[in-house]
Amino acid sequence: MSNLVRLLGFSTLNCGCLTGKYREVSTDRELVYVEEKGSGCRQHGHRRNHAIAPGDVTHGFKRESLSL
Repeated sequence: MSNLVRLLGFSTLNCGCLTGKYREVSTDRELVYVEEKGSGCRQHGHRRNHAIAPGDVTHGFKRESLSL
């Protein structure tokens, strides 16, 4: 069974990966998914369509983050 999520916005990490931030409707939990891996990214944990913990993003976000 799939959980319903709401898109909160997109961000580009310093490594070039594009992430999407979502909120799970039933639990109000926030999730971050790698939508596209940056061409120069060396982070093994950054895999396309995989969740990453917000606290695991140690190399930060670029200022061009977009919120919806």
